[in-house]
Amino acid sequence: MSDTVNPPPLPVVWRPKKGRIVAYGFAGVIVVGAVIMAVALPPPFKIADKIGVVAFGCFVAGVLHLLGRCRVEATDKGITLVNPLRVHRYEWPEVLDVTLIDGDPWAKIDFADGATIGAVGIQGSEHDRARRQVAELLALIRSRGEAPER
Repeated sequence: MSDTVNPPPLPVVWRPKKGRIVAYGFAGVIVVGAVIMAVALPPPFKIADKIGVVAFGCFVAGVLHLLGRCRVEATDKGITLVNPLRVHRYEWPEVLDVTLIDGDPWAKIDFADGATIGAVGIQGSEHDRARRQVAELLALIRSRGEAPER
């Protein structure tokens, strides 16, 4: 499939669809639920307790945001991998390859310094969509980076 894919026009962003829906959907439900629970708490609970419930709900929503923000961005300068805890930026000559083996949770990108970093923005659970995204990224790597022909 990757042999027939042309590089997409830049800039391009690849994001997981299902993961974002689940992460932000649950974040909204948790925050709304925390607010409702704080309002409904009986009188023995003080205002500090109610604020704590809402703050905990917001904390959980923040953790879910870390999962929902994952993406892979490609520009003329290079690629940016936004994973839950770190953002990695690489120029095109540093990028060697991208792979997604059936059963892997996300794509893996190989770099010239020997590092391999998971690209959480391309989710293996989205089968055909993920394969298309990997093929597009590989076409960009071949046209702009130093990737060997397969």
